Amino acid sequence: MAKGMKICAAGSAAAGLVCALLYLYLESGVMLTLAITFVTTAYHFDMRLLVGTIVNGIFHNRMDYTRKWFRLRPFEATLYAALHVKQWKGKLPTYAPEWFSLRTHSPQEIAQAMCQAEIVHEIIVVLSFLPLCVVPRFGSLWVFLITSLLAAGFDLLFVIVQRYNRPRVLRLAGKRRRNLDKTGFFQ
Repeated sequence: MAKGMKICAAGSAAAGLVCALLYLYLESGVMLTLAITFVTTAYHFDMRLLVGTIVNGIFHNRMDYTRKWFRLRPFEATLYAALHVKQWKGKLPTYAPEWFSLRTHSPQEIAQAMCQAEIVHEIIVVLSFLPLCVVPRFGSLWVFLITSLLAAGFDLLFVIVQRYNRPRVLRLAGKRRRNLDKTGFFQ
């Protein structure tokens, strides 16, 4: 998935530049529309990659999963059941699946990576609305608003999945800890 995101980011940026140059040369409204579309798409991909890189560079998948921010709120279990998260959570792509592997990481390490992924996607949700700043220059409020809402909604799905799965991973960590205390071995 990481390679695909980088290709999409570079490709949409290049297409946006070409369309912008063609717009300047041809003064075609179609080229302006295409340039705005490709540049906005590039923004969404580049911003996601940049936010993930910055947050990972700061925390290195070592977030404190015991902090209040990461605890489930009383309404969340009901919400996740109503949204049927269990049925669709496995269909979402994972940027770095190796960060969430029980073969190479303990449940605690996975919970830390889950917290980092949650923070990344929460930041992205907010930054998804930044393209609205260009509405005064280019107009098309509804186009920018709809694309921002769709982008934010997409990342909100990842926040939900991290929050839904983390208690299960922490229960596994507790079970492993109890087994270690009883036997001296992980089971």
